[in-house]
Amino acid sequence: MRAGAIGLGLAVTSAATFGTSGPFGAALMGAGWTPGGAVTVRIALAALILTVPALVQLRGRWALLRRHWGAVVAYGLIAVAGCQLFFFNAIEHLSVGVALLLEYSGTVLVVAWMWLRHGQRPSRLTVTGGALAIGGLVLVLDLTGAQRVSLVGVAWGLTAAAGLATYFILSAHAGDLLPPIVMAWAGMVMGALTLAVAGLVGLVSIRTASSDVSFNGHHTSWVVPVVGMSLVAAVIAYVAGIGAARRLGPRVASFVGLSEVLFAIVFAWVLLGQRPGVLQAVGGVIVLAGIALVRAGDPDELPAEVEATLEQREIPLPVAP
Repeated sequence: MRAGAIGLGLAVTSAATFGTSGPFGAALMGAGWTPGGAVTVRIALAALILTVPALVQLRGRWALLRRHWGAVVAYGLIAVAGCQLFFFNAIEHLSVGVALLLEYSGTVLVVAWMWLRHGQRPSRLTVTGGALAIGGLVLVLDLTGAQRVSLVGVAWGLTAAAGLATYFILSAHAGDLLPPIVMAWAGMVMGALTLAVAGLVGLVSIRTASSDVSFNGHHTSWVVPVVGMSLVAAVIAYVAGIGAARRLGPRVASFVGLSEVLFAIVFAWVLLGQRPGVLQAVGGVIVLAGIALVRAGDPDELPAEVEATLEQREIPLPVAP
């Protein structure tokens, strides 16, 4: 029970901090940054910030990384770098709302994986809550009006969904556990290198600028959103997300992760002056109701011995290093 409560708190923290990336990124792109440039700097700086805490937690136990090198590489390539590259490719062919809806359909892939791979058949409450949450997400993303859709964009969006599902599944990996800070750091190092190579070969456009950015009419240095994206929307968000998935299991953690969209709307309202409509507010309530049903209908996904291991290791809460 205690692990579940802490896991829920970590999941909400992760969703809230991930939700700040949109306003921070929008401010940078308004000042001349490309999405690829913003994401690459975000992940690279986050990896740098986590280096000392990760090395302290490792305490020379490099065998841990060697033992889990496959999970680390997959996490960095698919869950960190790949997911974001796939999403940016999707929005080149789709409306942003449609691309987000496709990406967040990754929660359904998590449910399918846990059922097919681990025999964890979802309960009726889980299925009902999941459908309700996805339906609410449609309202939150305000998909009314003309939308751009193409088969290429849909393919990229579904690939991003697979990347998101991979993030939750690998985050919940419960073997000899790498501490969340170490897992996040190693994945971000791999992700930053991948994005840098993608930029060099022309797969992604990486451009930055040093001009001031604007938040709801107030101008400030570009350093503010860069630090915010790296420290808040990457360091805290990824570390909290890993801790949450390990305590809640990937299925519940992924549906709680849908609340990221709600937080993003609130932050966009506060920082960018983009006030949400009534339909979006109603959708937000529906999403939260769906998440509550998923949580109520989902049994503890982690076996008791794993929960005991988590308690004994006292995996730390994500705090700024």
